This record gives sequence, structure tokens and C-alpha cells, in this order.
Amino acid sequence: MQRKKWLPVSLGLALAATAVLSGCADKGDQQGASGQSQQVTVNPAGQLPITNEKTTLKVLVKGSPFVEDFSKNEFTKFLEEKTNIHIEWDVAPEKSATEKLNLVLGSGDLPDVIMGFGVSPTQQLIYGSQGDFLDLTPYIEKYGAETKKMFDKVPGVKEAITAPGGKIYALPMVNECFHCSMSQKLWIYKPWLDKLGLAVPKTTDELYEVLKAFKTKDPNGNGKADEIPLAGAAVGPNVNIDSFIMNSFILDSSANGVGQNNWNRLFVNNGKVDLPYNKPEWKEGLAYLHKLYAEGLIAPQSFTQDRDQARQMGENPDINILGAEIAQHNGVFTTFSGPSGRWLEVVSVPPLKGPKGTQITPLNNSVGQGRYIITKASKNPDAAFRLADLLYSEEMTMRETIGRLDVEWKYADKGEVGINGKPAIWKKTDVVLPTVQNVSWSQTAPTLRTNDFRLGQVADPKNPQETILYNETKQNYEPYKQSMNTVLPQMFFTNEQAMELADLEKTITDHVQEMIARFVIGDASLDKDWDGYLKNLQNMNLKRYLEIYQAAYDAKMKK
Repeated sequence: MQRKKWLPVSLGLALAATAVLSGCADKGDQQGASGQSQQVTVNPAGQLPITNEKTTLKVLVKGSPFVEDFSKNEFTKFLEEKTNIHIEWDVAPEKSATEKLNLVLGSGDLPDVIMGFGVSPTQQLIYGSQGDFLDLTPYIEKYGAETKKMFDKVPGVKEAITAPGGKIYALPMVNECFHCSMSQKLWIYKPWLDKLGLAVPKTTDELYEVLKAFKTKDPNGNGKADEIPLAGAAVGPNVNIDSFIMNSFILDSSANGVGQNNWNRLFVNNGKVDLPYNKPEWKEGLAYLHKLYAEGLIAPQSFTQDRDQARQMGENPDINILGAEIAQHNGVFTTFSGPSGRWLEVVSVPPLKGPKGTQITPLNNSVGQGRYIITKASKNPDAAFRLADLLYSEEMTMRETIGRLDVEWKYADKGEVGINGKPAIWKKTDVVLPTVQNVSWSQTAPTLRTNDFRLGQVADPKNPQETILYNETKQNYEPYKQSMNTVLPQMFFTNEQAMELADLEKTITDHVQEMIARFVIGDASLDKDWDGYLKNLQNMNLKRYLEIYQAAYDAKMKK
């Protein structure tokens, strides 16, 4: 038998076939890939346990650096007790998760469920049309009590996850996180500014002067030249060194790990799909970053380090060595509620005004695509869907993201006020979990957190994390937010478009990422190699790449 051709998951693209599975069984007896059926009674929507008999689901999950062991996790045990569903985990380490999923999809040896990978709409469409991913619309109709509530509470979610033809191949994580919606941020260590008599920088020129002072004036006072003025990372939420800073030169709508358009940086310009990285302004931004790097103001580790290494840099024992970091929040390079307290000593820097006055906060989509997929190998897709639907309930969402009811969190008391100034809904307790814990799944599964619910957390001075993020975002980033008519919506592509995009997107985005690093480090010269870089993009058929996106965008706008 000839094996199916497959393409990298990170692009959300692959070749499509024609077989499509449809319908759902009344009692979980839909046949799996082996042709065998597992006769298990699945109880009606909203009723627990999900199955009367113990049922096992094989789940391939993207590993989390914050979860110790999914198989022994407290939330896993709680779910099994409530649902009668046992999960047999196959954990793909975060660093190699893409490669792991590539291998699984390429081999055809599929699990019952794929969870936490953020599979893109295009990949959903392609593997769905092949029949590898089940259409979930009949399951939503029959069992989707919580899913339907989600569609009602957050308009636009159903449309965002529905493929052409009306099929839904994956369930999302919906997180109307106010601070996440404007996730490209810069955090700076306030005690160093105070010691040196400096203000929070407002322009790119001022940032340069601040970083130079951090490097040369011994702000930590230990008599050593050990200060790191600015750092980013290769893994984590909006930690890339070009994130945030490029928006002082041109809109850079990349969102590391958020939404569909991770790495492709596309936006809408007067109704036309456009991109920044072939523009003169992009070159100017790279020249600025190269200047910082050449003068030792950017840590070389910024292009390679993961979350753990970034946190070790920010939480250096005994004395602080890091002046500023690019990250979505102040718990990436430092530790929320950590013993050093440095997460409380960094403040956000508003978008910097660039040489031509550019000053933008890009917007991210709140719909995390492709978080839960049921494959054709599932012998009991009804039970698999009911488990996912249950995760959208309020209590399950809180247990999955925060921890145990009445241990790590409680419902609010009457009269308590939320972060948004309205009557509070819930609050954290004084119990603080370690960074690596085994109580929750740490935002791996499909969950529902509306803006009202998130901001309905009690504004507790003992747990100021969310209050800080809300206030910093409201004051420093919302005033500069990207215009909605320039935001590229999440899109599905036809099989023909997807096949053509596959090689184009990989080739182009890989080249852009490589050249960002080379131009910043100085391995490539902006004076000598910029024209060659642009020519390479032309030879990679950047024009056709944009034409395909434009066609998909035009089709979406006509709906």
C-alpha cells in the first residue's frame, strides 16, 4: 500500500484526499480505523458519568513545561472519577512536539484524540477531508451542551472554527484574555531605572540609551560587568527578539503561539493582504536591532533559549542581571509569586515611537484553533466528544487552568469586586502552586474563559498578577492597538490552495526567520545582502503566496 504524503504540521498544510467520514452513532459504536467497534453506552449530554463502563481514550498531547506528569495529574484523576474515562497519554515534549505530530500523522498510527497542538484551520480541512479527523458537527448537535453555550457567549467562535461546507474538525480553546489580546510587550526592571535616574523609554532612541546605561553603569552594583541589557527567547509567548520592537517601524503581526498566523506576519492593507518583511521599514527595524546586538545590548541566547533557560536568566540567584525582556507577561523571564519578587519589580514599556512616528500594538485572536481533534482511529468518538464538551464548563475550565475548587480557587463572596470593577465571580486562594505542578493541565485542553469571567476575578492585593496585567495593558498598550480593519481573520483554504501554499509557506517563513537572525547578529549585511534577500523572496514566489491568501480573504469577506 502506498503511504500518504504528509507535510510539516507547523505550517498547517498537507496533501488532501477525498474520503470523508460523517455522522455519529447513538451509542458510541462508530467504527474506528481497524473496523472494530467498541460497544460502550454513552450517557446523554450533561449527565455524568459519561460512560457507565470504564472507557479508555488514547490521547496524544503536546507537553507543557508546567505539568509534571499528565498520567498522575490531579485533574486527570478528578476527570476519571467524574466521567469513568481513563486517559492513556502519549506526551510529545514541547520542543519536539511538531516533529512528533508529523510522525504520527505520517505513519497513520493515530490516537483517539490529538490535544493541545493548536492545529491550524488549513490542516484541519486537509486531514478532515482525508477522513483522518472526524467532522464534529453531529456530535455538537447531539452532545454539545457546553459547546453550544460557548457559541452563544462568544460570537464569532463557531464561524471561526467552521470549515467550508459547514464541517468542524477541531474544538478550540477560547480565552478572551484582555492582556493576551495585545501580547507583544516589553518589560523593564524598574529598580535599575531608578538607580540610574532614568525614565521608562518612550522612543527607540531612548531605549537604546537605557540599554547602554544598563550595560555600562553597573546598575546591580556588584562591580562586575554581568548585566544583560535586553533578552528574548526562541520558545515562549511572544518572546522573539523582533517581537514588540519591529512595531516601532512597521506593523509586525506575528504572534508566537497565538492564533493561525504564527510566523506569517500577514495583515490587511486597504483590503489587500500584505506583509512587512519586504518593506524598507522592515530593513530599518533590522538595522536598529543589529545596532543593539553589535553593541552587546541583546543577549546572544535570545535566538536559542527556551522558557526554562529564560527564567533562569531572569531569576539569577542572589542578584538581578537582566534589565529588560520581551515577553507576553511578567511571568515568563521571572516567576509569578517567586521568592525573588522580581515579577513585581518589572514594568511594561508602551509601544516605542519609531524614527517615523510608528507606534503600534498588534492584536491577537482569542480563539486558539485546533486544541482537540478526534481521529478516525477512535473506537468511541461519542465519549471522546463528551469529554471535550465537559471541559468547557465553568468548573472544569477552572480546574484545568487554575487548580482545585476550594484549594487553589473559590467562588467569590457577596460584595467582592472584580478586576473590572464589577461584582466578582471567583478568586484565588493563598495556595500558590510551584511553577512545575501536577494539579492542573495548565491551559493544554479546550477551555472557555470569557473576558467577563477572567476580569471577574477578585482584585486581591495578595494575588495581583491579573490586576497588574490588566492595568498595564489597559494603560500602556490599548491606546495604540492595531485597527481592526487591518487584522487578518482566521481562514480556511481549499485543498488546491493548501497544496500550493504548502511549499511556499514553509520556504518563505523559514527564510524570513533565518534572515532575521542573520541580519541582527551580523552574519548577513543589510547593506550588501538586503537586495539578495528580496530577490530570494521573489524567487520563492512571494507574489503567488500573497495571491492565494488574497483569494481566501476575499472569499471569507463575501460570506
